[in-house]
Amino acid sequence: MKKKGFTIERVLTIATVVLIFLAWFGLTATGAFSETIIPSPKSVLESLVDVSQNGYKGHTLLQHLGTSLKRLIIAYGLVIVTAVPLGLLSGYNSKVQAILDPIIEFYRPLPPLAYYTILVLWMGIDEGSKLALLFLAGFAPVYIACVAGVKRIKEDYIYGAETLGANKWQIFFYVIIPAALTDVFTGLRTALGVEYTTLVAAEMVAATAGMGWLVLDASNYLRSDIVFMGVIIMGITGILLDRLIQFIEKRIVHWKGRT
Repeated sequence: MKKKGFTIERVLTIATVVLIFLAWFGLTATGAFSETIIPSPKSVLESLVDVSQNGYKGHTLLQHLGTSLKRLIIAYGLVIVTAVPLGLLSGYNSKVQAILDPIIEFYRPLPPLAYYTILVLWMGIDEGSKLALLFLAGFAPVYIACVAGVKRIKEDYIYGAETLGANKWQIFFYVIIPAALTDVFTGLRTALGVEYTTLVAAEMVAATAGMGWLVLDASNYLRSDIVFMGVIIMGITGILLDRLIQFIEKRIVHWKGRT
């Protein structure tokens, strides 16, 4: 069992973050770089307070962040309700896999922004094209993880269920799904990171609000303090979202790591 409290790993993590912050503070305190290149922690903090209170280009910081998270959550939800069942079915049924694999394998290696231009031509620069882009970016890693999770299941489990009289659907729901859940959540964590990265890139290309747009617009005016603020907020938000997925995984796949 893991011991609660401060472990050496946790201490090392905290020490790393503190050292990075001290290095940043020390580097800017020397005056070797201008504020335009590397803003000081004080400037970034002041920008955070200012944008939080007064907003940026007509939107508050929470509105920019909320716009990005809304896009992410909607697309992520669509990925969960489609990629998970289709991936599990493809791993369990070779005919379903034969239909879906060519499509997934064709677009999966493509950079999301490469086909974003097509989506914009078809759907315009409104929310539809962004949601479609995020959906496609997140679908592939979840689908592949689900297929791999099913393929990794020991055949003895399936034979044992068949021996006890279970039909194919009972095997799918009571054997396949529980056994593949660890891989499913691995795919969900991967997809979340891919979608978040793609979201920021999409907002930089065509948007009027959102964290990606805020960072790009601030960079056009050499507002490095706002750029750093936006990047830090996006990084922290990404960490929190990943921790949320891990928390849910621990509650659902409570047997993970146990013998």
